[in-house]
Amino acid sequence: MMRKLLAFVLILNLTACAELQSVVDQLPQQTGSILSNADMAAGLRQALDLGIDKQVSKLTLKNGFFKNELVKILLPEELQKIDKGLRDIGLGNLADEGLKVLNRAAEDAVKEATPIFVSAVKDITFNDAKNILLGNDNAATQYLTGKTQTELYNKFKPVINTSFSKVGADQIWANLINKYNAIPLTNNVNPDLTDYVTGEALKGVYTMIAVEEKEIRNKVSSRTTDLLRKVFALQD
Repeated sequence: MMRKLLAFVLILNLTACAELQSVVDQLPQQTGSILSNADMAAGLRQALDLGIDKQVSKLTLKNGFFKNELVKILLPEELQKIDKGLRDIGLGNLADEGLKVLNRAAEDAVKEATPIFVSAVKDITFNDAKNILLGNDNAATQYLTGKTQTELYNKFKPVINTSFSKVGADQIWANLINKYNAIPLTNNVNPDLTDYVTGEALKGVYTMIAVEEKEIRNKVSSRTTDLLRKVFALQD
């Protein structure tokens, strides 16, 4: 009786093992070595470093903002009628020069961004990486925004202020905006153009990082290292 029982248990075990192996055989096989938690975090760091290197660095070049329609800084919406008015009477060059002042200041400021981003990227944990990887197309950019926005603002603003002061743009625009705000029935515009351009510069930086993140997520050809290919294959 005992022998029959042992034989029955053995058959059950063998059957269970066979069924388990069948399930395992049907699972997608990971090529190469299995990704560790550290690998996943390193892959996300690599992706963000690539975005910073390829996209943010472009913004620091001459016309990095001004010639990039994704991030070009325009006048506040309420003042764009002034820009249009200048162009309507043939003073488009003057309007462009006014916009160049804003965009040049942003290009100067973004040079302060890279060390702050590098520090934030180094702090990515496995849990951060997992949430980012399984998030939407700009989850990594949102992570960086939360980690760096305040520090970047504090770095950008004095650089932009100095850039404006060199050409007297801050006072010129402040006077213009204050006069506009005095017109009845108009929506007041922030007379602190430095604050406005700082905010627009920040938007531009995060926009370009999001561009690279989306490329890496959606185009296998943009995953230029083995680690990127392995990590982002998990979200495909």
